[in-house]
Amino acid sequence: MRTMLSLIMKELISFLRSWGLVAVVLYSFTFDIYIAGKGIEMQAKNVAVGYVDDSGGGLSQKILSRLHRPEFQPPVRFLSQKALSDAIFNREIMVGLVFDQDFAKRYRATGHTQLNILLDSIAATQSFQALSYLQNILLDYSKTDLPVDLAVHKLFNQNATTSWFMALAEMLSISTLLGVILTAAVFVREKENGTWDIMLLMPIDPKLIILAKSFSQVLIIMAGVVIATGIVLFGAFDVPINGSIWVFFLLSFLYAFTSAGIGLFVAAVSRTMLEVAMVAILIMMPLIFLSGAWTPIHAMHPLLQKLSLISPLRYYIEGSESIFFRGTAVTDLWPYFLGVTILGLLLYLYGFRKIGKLF
Repeated sequence: MRTMLSLIMKELISFLRSWGLVAVVLYSFTFDIYIAGKGIEMQAKNVAVGYVDDSGGGLSQKILSRLHRPEFQPPVRFLSQKALSDAIFNREIMVGLVFDQDFAKRYRATGHTQLNILLDSIAATQSFQALSYLQNILLDYSKTDLPVDLAVHKLFNQNATTSWFMALAEMLSISTLLGVILTAAVFVREKENGTWDIMLLMPIDPKLIILAKSFSQVLIIMAGVVIATGIVLFGAFDVPINGSIWVFFLLSFLYAFTSAGIGLFVAAVSRTMLEVAMVAILIMMPLIFLSGAWTPIHAMHPLLQKLSLISPLRYYIEGSESIFFRGTAVTDLWPYFLGVTILGLLLYLYGFRKIGKLF
């Protein structure tokens, strides 16, 4: 145990002396997560709107007055539908409204009318969110008596704050990527610096060396998770946590060994840091895409849904979201802990055995 602690301290000191690596880790667990939370917006915000109004005003102006910030920019008037279409083509506006000459007349005569909407769907999520807002506004002017009253209750995230989800998902993805790269780096740097043979001559059990080097990187990742949770999630975004923070840290600790196991495999097949980066990205990107970080699992193709079961990041994300937003009891979190533990154990043992063949 004393030898292992000495090896762990040696790796931590070596990490702290590498100012560039320390800067990358600090940036990734702070500014990168903050940028992802602030910069990736799924809701309709500041949508540029243009309109052509041949109806003479009145009803059309009442509708346009409902389009205001933060969802919409002040509507811009165009003299013709061609000018409106050109503005959409040139990405000057996202939503175009066309009020024809009979728009108000039909509404006054029958209670029904037609509004033509042009939509730039390149940014599909925001454009259809904007369309949903418009439909809700227009329903206020509809005289149709619906037999059903809709009562919507938003659960877990009442204001639909995108930054909460994006910041948390980015933190979990970053901890995965850095866990792989840092674990691989401590071994590959020995190869690049020409000290691999010297390490082999050390009068220490090779298994102890592998365990100490990988465990030191787990501690670094856990320090980054604690910093990101306190400064970015709680401090910058005021993300609520309805469960136990200690259970989340325990889940993160178990998952860090999963990333370390993948890192051991990457270190075994790589000779330079450039190869580490390429192999790590080659492995991690499918795991991230299959994890539900960007697309809900139920929205994927059935085959991809089955493949997502082998992504340990899926269990980590679902477990973390359940702790933060749903406040799930510890006894109900066992599927996520089981998934992370089993996959983490298999990956770590495989990586441990793979790099152990080089000793």
